[in-house]
Parts: sequence; structure tokens; C-alpha cells
Amino acid sequence: MPLPKAELHLHIEGTLEPELAFELAARNGVDLPYADTDELREAYRFQDLQSFLNLYYELMTVLRTEQDFADLADAYLARAAAQGVRHAEIFFDPQAHLARGVELGTVVEGLWRALGGSEAAHGVSTRLIMCFLRDEPAESAMQTLEAARPYLDRITGVGLDSAEVGHPPAKFREVYRAAAALGLRRVAHAGEEGPPEYITEALDVLGVERVDHGLRCVEDPALVERLVRERVPLTLCPLSNVRLRTVDTLADHPLPAMLDAGLLCTVNSDDPAYFGGYAGDNFDAVRTALGLPEDRLRELARNSFLASFLDDDEERRARYLAEVEAYEF
Repeated sequence: MPLPKAELHLHIEGTLEPELAFELAARNGVDLPYADTDELREAYRFQDLQSFLNLYYELMTVLRTEQDFADLADAYLARAAAQGVRHAEIFFDPQAHLARGVELGTVVEGLWRALGGSEAAHGVSTRLIMCFLRDEPAESAMQTLEAARPYLDRITGVGLDSAEVGHPPAKFREVYRAAAALGLRRVAHAGEEGPPEYITEALDVLGVERVDHGLRCVEDPALVERLVRERVPLTLCPLSNVRLRTVDTLADHPLPAMLDAGLLCTVNSDDPAYFGGYAGDNFDAVRTALGLPEDRLRELARNSFLASFLDDDEERRARYLAEVEAYEF
């Protein structure tokens, strides 16, 4: 039985495995420019974040109907559960679907078909986080937030993703202010390819409660000190960092030093279909490559539940934390 954990940094569109991509393409009459799943997998060799995003958006065209989104989410939840995930806070990218003529309701209702029954089917509790594309105008994000009003009973928070460099968090100041007024939780990608200043900006301007990635905080000792003092969680994605060349090899990953510094780090899979592994695979990889002892792995699992948006269900959080403490390696 795998170590119980929460996954807090997971793009549902990034769980689209080649086999499901071809299945949905056939269902919806979409022609993919790849001969077969092997050729598509070969395309999963990325030079940087942008080269990944190009393929990510290209493959998204197979997602058309509520059933497509339900099948996508259900496939992820089954895999996650098998790797010990007990709670998943799932990102989705509405603007990428709206731009293709897929309505927001189709996306949310489809995802909810899987998420709503996830506990019964997979033993995984869920939250849904709507991300804005930072390389799109802030006005588009605001329109998306307005369009989401009928679905806010299903949406826990907002996030910020896509191409980071050149799109500082402050660009979305008003959108995040509006999201906060609606009672939504706030997270943002910062400090993956962007500088440490983006992390500070996400905290001070957007009021984020969690930083997605946050890897480059290590370049700013004062920022590290602040993140430790304020107990701001970081949702790290080790295999993603290697695939996107943010770190050269997993052995070079600063995770051990970050934990030693007292940072509240969590380990997640990001876009697992593209980056070589789901949540449990990431745990196994850092354990092997970085020689993490059992107490560090338990700390990472504990952190994942402490950092999760389970404030409305502290009894559940306590139960999950008890599972972590009782786990025998």
C-alpha cells in the first residue's frame, strides 16, 4: 500500500494519456497528426515550458463533450488512488476550452461527473481550482471569472498557469481581488521559469495562500525566510522540473535543502501524462534520486494535507494525517 498523500498541483488536461487521446479523437472525429500512440509519446520530449505547452494545447482539441471531461478525470482519479492519493485539488484551464468553442458548463459539469462520485468510486476526496492563462489578457481572465459564477458551488479556488516569463502576477491584480470577494481560495504558479520576484508579487499583490512550483525562491534567502515564517506551502513537481529542464537531473533538485531550510514543501505530478509519472511516481523518484529517508517522505505527505484546502472539513484532514502517521514503510 502506498504512502497516503494529497495532490495539490495537477492539471487535469495534463493527465491525457496517448491512448485516451486517440480514443477521444476517434469518438469526436478529430485527426491527430501522429500515426499512433508510440509516435505521440515520442513527441513528449520537451526543450522548455513553451515546447510542452504547444503540444498540451494541440492535444486538448480532442476534449469536446461532458463525457470526454468525465472520462479524463475518472482515468486520473483511478491512477492517483492506486498511488496513494487520498485527496486531489485539481486545476483546469477554462480559457483554453472556451477558445475552442467548448462552453464552461460542458467542462465543469463533465469534470464533476467524475469528481462528484470520486469518493465512492476511488476513495479520493476532491477540490476543483479554475486556472487563468497568464499569457492571455487579464480582461479575458475577468470574463472567465464572471462566466464561472453559476458553478462556484463546484469551484474552490483560482490559479494562474501557462507561460510564466514576461507575465508577472501583478497583471492579474483585479481578477484576484474579485476572486477573493467571491470567497475563492487563491494560488498561482510562480518561480518556475520566472524570477523569485514573481513569488513575492504573487504573495503581496494577488494574496495567494499557496505557491505552485516556487522552486526559484532558493535564489533569495530573505524570501525563503519569509516563506518559512509565514508557512506558505510550495507545490513542487520534481519530474516536471527535469522534463522541462528547470533542473538538469533529479539528483540536482533542491528539495532536500528546501526541507532543511524549513520550507513547507509538497510533491506533486503537474502534468503526469507528459512528464513521466503520477504523484506516487514522483515520491518514488525523489526517494531514490535524493536518498530521502522515511521521516522526510512522511513529512512531505503530512505537508500535503496541511497545505490542502480542507479548512471546511478539519475532521477529514485529521483522519488523513492520522493515516500518514500510522503508515508503515
